[in-house]
Amino acid sequence: MRHKVIKNAFSRRPGPRKALVRGLVDALVESGRIKTTLTKAKVLRSKVEKAVTRGKDDTVHSRRVLAAQYPHGNTVETIFKEIAPRFKDRPGGYTRIVKLGERAGDKAPMAYIEFVDYKASEKTVAPTKPNLTAAAKLRKNKRKMQEKSRIVNR
Repeated sequence: MRHKVIKNAFSRRPGPRKALVRGLVDALVESGRIKTTLTKAKVLRSKVEKAVTRGKDDTVHSRRVLAAQYPHGNTVETIFKEIAPRFKDRPGGYTRIVKLGERAGDKAPMAYIEFVDYKASEKTVAPTKPNLTAAAKLRKNKRKMQEKSRIVNR
């Protein structure tokens, strides 16, 4: 019999798995919406829901519990000052998962996970023409030089 079955281990040992979830929670709290795999989004949903519920009870104990779970950056302060007050009257269901389809490389099912009051128009910037970075310009110039060299050497 298999007793110690972990449902969503993400092919990681416990330490890296915990770090992955912490990082995902930090990213979601900071930005309001992230794109990840469907499995990670489902695991992340339960962690964020519990953190926001804990954040609605603004006590020293709840702050310390969340600070122990999410020690990086100002995630805890954001939960207590911005996110928890928005959901003060809501009994649960603070996040939603929007399925996107499959990733091109490995066909992993992808999804957005976002807070239910997330406004896409406020956070996103209108698409603009991409600027060439310095490295891209160097590659472009290098190709031109190589083409000239080939022509001369023929």
